[in-house]
Amino acid sequence: MAGTVHVVGAGLAGLCAAASLAEAGSRVVLHEAAKQAGGRCRSYYDPSLGLTIDNGNHLLLSGNRSTLDFMRLVGAPESALTGPDEAVFHFADLRTCERWTLRPNAGRLPWWVLRAGRRVPGTRARDYLAPLSLMMAASGNAPGKSGTIGERMACEGPLYERLWHPVLLAALNTDPRESDVGLAATILRETLGAGGRACRPLVAVEGLSTAFVDPALRYLARQGGEIRYGRRLRALALGPNRIERLDFTDESLPVGPDDAVVLALPSWVTADLLPGTPAPQEFRSIVNAHFAVPPPEGAPLLLGVIGGLTEWLFAYPDRFSVTISGADHLLDEGREDLARRIWVEIADLYGLARELPSWQIVKEKRATFAATPAEAARRPGATTRYRNLVLAGDWTETGLPSTIEGAIRSGTSAAQALFRTGMCGRAQAQGVA
Repeated sequence: MAGTVHVVGAGLAGLCAAASLAEAGSRVVLHEAAKQAGGRCRSYYDPSLGLTIDNGNHLLLSGNRSTLDFMRLVGAPESALTGPDEAVFHFADLRTCERWTLRPNAGRLPWWVLRAGRRVPGTRARDYLAPLSLMMAASGNAPGKSGTIGERMACEGPLYERLWHPVLLAALNTDPRESDVGLAATILRETLGAGGRACRPLVAVEGLSTAFVDPALRYLARQGGEIRYGRRLRALALGPNRIERLDFTDESLPVGPDDAVVLALPSWVTADLLPGTPAPQEFRSIVNAHFAVPPPEGAPLLLGVIGGLTEWLFAYPDRFSVTISGADHLLDEGREDLARRIWVEIADLYGLARELPSWQIVKEKRATFAATPAEAARRPGATTRYRNLVLAGDWTETGLPSTIEGAIRSGTSAAQALFRTGMCGRAQAQGVA
């Protein structure tokens, strides 16, 4: 078919959908309301710091196969992601001043839990069996039907406080006690359950735009795709079984009989445009803090911090950055007070002066959907009742919580859904993973 696919929304989900469709030979037009692509996963220059930063810190793992496949497809530079050669995670406890390194072995058989030097201090090998109950509970259940982590696993003790809580909170952005078992099980199955080869931490030290957004835009341009900025979608003209028109703020665009639409917009925007569409209704926030201080030599790229306000500390070449998940309780805190509290913890960890350096606090109120069973059950699939309309976004049913990996999988799923409905030729889709 010679129709056009209109992808609305140029976050990672939309960029992935557009790239997958373009690779298969489709003519793609990408519409974005903002003046730049990337959505919640982009870089920008911050004048208060005098640095280019990301609007949120993101940790990837070597087992995030969809993300790595996407990066290969669009030709992202090999240097875009940086990390150690093996699965190594550094931790520090502000309460006890202890430091340790978690080092899972490469293979699936987790013999590393038998070595005290590879484990969390004060834990035993059998303590690490607790997550098996999560994976067993999630097996065969529909999304949102497995119950909560708190119902399936003891959420207490040294190992929970020093490993499972910080890891699951970061992945789910929701208190693990109330989080969905199925989402947690998928995360564990694809990371620690797959062995250390799947757990090597990767960070976009040169920025999220360098790693994801810019390569995707260049790829789309090479494939003949068109990118239109400042295009806010205000309404859809809905026919009996197809989308007939896209009404943007500046023009109305007819959708021809051979055209298709990918909506890659936030869940609340999609729900307004498509009344009756199931979508998560509760969200959780994330707070990121940035400090214009180059880390001292030897500082680990990523440090998990226990017993303080700081949760994950990223040591970029030109700055320290902190991520605090499930941060609804911090939204009303004064930004400077918050920066001072966080900086004191960083200064104490590295023996630096406590005087507050140049800083920036970024509060993302609706960073992710709440990863509870109720919200997981509200996630829609890619297809809709309209044969030429599919959905993408990390809030759709990907089996994962709101992550980069989930966003990219949703974009691939949206493209595949169009291939299956015949809106894009099957022969074109052979190269799409």
